Amino acid sequence: MLRKLRLRVIIISMISVAAVLTVIIGSVNVLNYRNIIREADAILSVLGDNGGTFPQGREQDALKEVFSGDISRELPYETRFFSVTMDRRGNTKDIDIGRIASVDAQTAEKYAAEIIGSGKEHGFMDNYRYLNCDTEEGKTVIFLDCSRALLSFRNFFLFSVLVSAFGLAAVTVLIILFSGRIVRPLMRSYEKQKEFITNAGHELKTPLTIIRADSELLKMEYGENEWLADIRNQSDRLCGLTDDLIRLSRMEEEPRNFSGSTVCLSDLIEETAGSFQAPARVQEKLFQYETAEGLTVFGDKKNLRELISILLDNALKYSGVRGKIRLNAVKKGKSILMTVWNTAENLPEGNLDCLFERFYRADQSRNSESGGYGIGLSMAGAIVASHGGKIAAYSADGASLRITVTLPAAGTAEKGNYFHRNAGTMHRHAGKSEVTGMMRQSDRRKAGGTGRFLRK
Repeated sequence: MLRKLRLRVIIISMISVAAVLTVIIGSVNVLNYRNIIREADAILSVLGDNGGTFPQGREQDALKEVFSGDISRELPYETRFFSVTMDRRGNTKDIDIGRIASVDAQTAEKYAAEIIGSGKEHGFMDNYRYLNCDTEEGKTVIFLDCSRALLSFRNFFLFSVLVSAFGLAAVTVLIILFSGRIVRPLMRSYEKQKEFITNAGHELKTPLTIIRADSELLKMEYGENEWLADIRNQSDRLCGLTDDLIRLSRMEEEPRNFSGSTVCLSDLIEETAGSFQAPARVQEKLFQYETAEGLTVFGDKKNLRELISILLDNALKYSGVRGKIRLNAVKKGKSILMTVWNTAENLPEGNLDCLFERFYRADQSRNSESGGYGIGLSMAGAIVASHGGKIAAYSADGASLRITVTLPAAGTAEKGNYFHRNAGTMHRHAGKSEVTGMMRQSDRRKAGGTGRFLRK
């Protein structure tokens, strides 16, 4: 428990730090890149307004207006640019490469022809920011060398990523070192809660046993009556609750504290599901189950039987009037997938893993009607966790519930014959021969249950 909690703290903390660093570094670099483009477009705008050259003399004051006064007088001499002018027929009229040495006339003409053909007004051609402007003669394309600014941007971006990665690694180490201290108060509270449940359970068992014994003595002396029967029933119910709470607490403390063995889950499902045929028949509910033969898991047979019973009992209680219940178990890869589906009422749609919390009930109005005390599915979750599996609950439409249990498989399901059961009668068939003795749907509903045992 402590290890899982620490791992969650570390993962959540690292995701949070990584997200913050990504936003900060991304924002800084985006603003830096936008600033490079803004300054380049401002310079190109000045060159475009002055025929491809910088203004001279007093006209140079126009640069201060464009750059809001923040400009060096060396800018016209530091800037590297070239321009190409073409007439409306696409013939080259003029190529000015006097302010740049890295581009020849042929390359400049090729760049200009490509840009004019694309029809774009602004953009990048390699490391050159360009402006495509109209003139009286035709088109003039001015190119500004941004290689130094882009190189500086790339270096800053790489440096910021490396610094962020180093910072993230440093924070990871610190969180790993101090995560134990972070979760320790929570673990102490959790341990005290479990200790209280265990101690309270043991303290309650003695007075409950005395009450139960006294009710038996009163029955012997005064005879049976409804009040004594009620005392015994409630005492038994409280005893069952305390026993389950103590057991659940112990299972959570030591989730794998059992002497396991290889268990045939197929036989266990067949055996346990069969005991629910009669209750389903009495309540006029349609109960079907289907499982592949040879499904084996490594675990505690008693706990696994209780797991199946809890899931089927929950489905039987909350499937509603003339409800439907289906149990399926198949092998999927290296795992065994067991699904219990039942009709239900007034369920929220979507994930319902909250059902595995202690004392949680999806329908509070049926607390007294169902007769349980809300820890059955919590016990099921603890049993699944003790066997290294996963359990999940989901409602697709709010009118049905599907609980899925995934357990590690201990063997492989054999292929071959299959069995089919209708209301307690088993028929064996080989290969692909047709099933005999199939019951009609109306007969199945009257019978209350049906199941199938498949060997695949």
